[in-house]
Amino acid sequence: MAKLRVGLIFGGRSVEHEVSIASATSVLKALDPARYEVMPIRVENDGRWFVTSPGPPDQIGGVGEVIQPQAIPGEGLVSCGDQGAGTKRLEIDVVFSVIHGRGGEDGALQGLFELAELPYVGSGVLGSAIQMDKEVAKRLLHAAGLPVTPWVSLSASEIHDARTRQRILDNLPFPIFVKPANSGSSVGISRVDEQDGLISALNDAARYDTKLLVEQGIDARELEVAILGNGPYEASVVGEILTEHAFYDYEAKYIEESTNLVVPATLSQRQADALREMATDAAGVLEGAGLARVDFLLERNGDGCYINEINSIPGFTESSMYPRLWEASGLAYPALLDRIIELAFDRHAARSNLETLYRRGS
Repeated sequence: MAKLRVGLIFGGRSVEHEVSIASATSVLKALDPARYEVMPIRVENDGRWFVTSPGPPDQIGGVGEVIQPQAIPGEGLVSCGDQGAGTKRLEIDVVFSVIHGRGGEDGALQGLFELAELPYVGSGVLGSAIQMDKEVAKRLLHAAGLPVTPWVSLSASEIHDARTRQRILDNLPFPIFVKPANSGSSVGISRVDEQDGLISALNDAARYDTKLLVEQGIDARELEVAILGNGPYEASVVGEILTEHAFYDYEAKYIEESTNLVVPATLSQRQADALREMATDAAGVLEGAGLARVDFLLERNGDGCYINEINSIPGFTESSMYPRLWEASGLAYPALLDRIIELAFDRHAARSNLETLYRRGS
């Protein structure tokens, strides 16, 4: 049986570039070499694409043949060769992208794959875009009757507008959290405990996005559920993040060794079941496909539970919660990757069967 040819795309032009490389390293190690032929494809910070040798991505750097993405059915990705030696189409059966953040998780890359008619892992253009935009996601979840924390949104150009600042102060008591609306790995997020720190936090968030989100701070446990499926969805056990930081920031996620991921979380069966049901509901509302991780805030002194956000391309590093949650649910990392790739083919097949020509009377 011929091996499946997987284009493993990583890197990208967002602040999560290094996290993406770590995710790709873990995926590459876990993909069964007897079943898959992996073609690592690195997207540099400057936007250039390279196809590299099939070794650990973190040891390759940017070397390799330059390639060009082609938004043409049947063309997909094209190698430019060396020293102007001509071009050739790269044979890829399915794309597994672990590019986090802008340009990889926001629908842009998914649009390219759709135009090229390449099967790819994860949510489609719309699902990726609305899951990436935390403010749009909150609006949709709220409209569907799912619990989210109170929030105020604004554009970066409104930071120094006194009316906008007053709107925040009138609607959200301290502490509050200030975030870029479109970012990941907690980059650009600040906890603000008093009015004097608001402008500084807004300016910091504006370094990463032109749209900003201010949320009500809650004394809460941070819980996560992993999702699989194109609908209906499967939900993993619930995990909990324990950190000594004020919140689960970038340092706590990737640098601080004291952070502890507890899987499964200590919850009553009723609480766990409610979170898992809420996670699948959220995935449906936000057009999830293939995989996602849903993050929750559970009040320490009360029964309130809120959906914090949903991630369409969660981290795949060896320390990431997503594969840990499925491992604890009985699905080992290699089998998890098999399932995610199968779901990519299922979704592509369903879309490929749609009519593209109007036939009168049909």
